[in-house]
Amino acid sequence: MANDLTIHLVDDEESLRRSLTFLLVSAGFAVRAHSCAKAFLELLPLSGRNCLVTDLCMPDVNGIELLQRLRRVGTDVPAIIITGRGDIAAAVQAMKAGASDFLEKPLREEALIAAINGAMRQRRCGSAVADCESVAARLRQLTDREHQVLSGVLDGLQNKMIAYHLGISSRTVEVHRANVMAKMGARNLAELMRMAITIDAATQPLETAKALPIGSWSTYIRQF
Repeated sequence: MANDLTIHLVDDEESLRRSLTFLLVSAGFAVRAHSCAKAFLELLPLSGRNCLVTDLCMPDVNGIELLQRLRRVGTDVPAIIITGRGDIAAAVQAMKAGASDFLEKPLREEALIAAINGAMRQRRCGSAVADCESVAARLRQLTDREHQVLSGVLDGLQNKMIAYHLGISSRTVEVHRANVMAKMGARNLAELMRMAITIDAATQPLETAKALPIGSWSTYIRQF
């Protein structure tokens, strides 16, 4: 999978850059390490096949802001966000900014390489998930309560907050959430977000959808 692919690693922590560079080079990838987002942006436009692995929390320009800047200048590069302080809200924000995946530190070698390979497969196929019709068919399998839980997840809420809004227990939310993941065929939050964005892109601008309160995502996607 590596061959002519260059991994651009952006992280302000020198020790992590070194260790990840060694890991990726050992796995057969060409790697260019950058200490900040600005250093990477100075390389634009890119040539050849590239994949971006960037830290979320960095001074000046963070990982999500970096993806937003790339989008504004029309640079479409598969990107993976890594972080030591991840949460659901940050993962949702990263996916909406265009990240292919979201990984928490400490990184496992197999998880990072799988994320890179997955991001490049998405680019070859044109999409990480099935088309809108396929996603809509999966959504129709969800019960009303599962739609409500899905809405909370897409709004970046923790299980406790979803439970509070819906007046049910956290354990019940966990059960519904597991059912949602199974019915949607999503292995993780990143895939679930990509499915939501597939539906979102077919109807209205992303910024409008992002502002929807809990329960509204469920009503919104239920039209399918």
